[in-house]
Amino acid sequence: MFHVSRNADGSLQSVSRQPQLGGDTLDENDPEIQQFFLITPIEPGFDAVDAGFVRVLEDLIDALIMKNVIHQTDLPAAAQRKLMVRKGLRNRIHGALNLLGNDDRIL
Repeated sequence: MFHVSRNADGSLQSVSRQPQLGGDTLDENDPEIQQFFLITPIEPGFDAVDAGFVRVLEDLIDALIMKNVIHQTDLPAAAQRKLMVRKGLRNRIHGALNLLGNDDRIL
């Protein structure tokens, strides 16, 4: 159950688990509550841009490691694990899409 306060036009102004003086109560499945917590992106496609940027950062880290600017062990343990998981996923995806194998001959 949520405790809500409303704007002059009746729209939800705030939502709390704690009782609010002069507020209403709404069930967590109420459409108004669902709409209040609906998060809309600030800019369309922002998630796609973030995903691409993560790929750029991953490639940058790989380049720095290959040039011996940093060592993978210089990174925090959590970052090392995340990089390994991403590398594993990328390798599996790359292998799954490599239908013709590594044969570079022209057919």
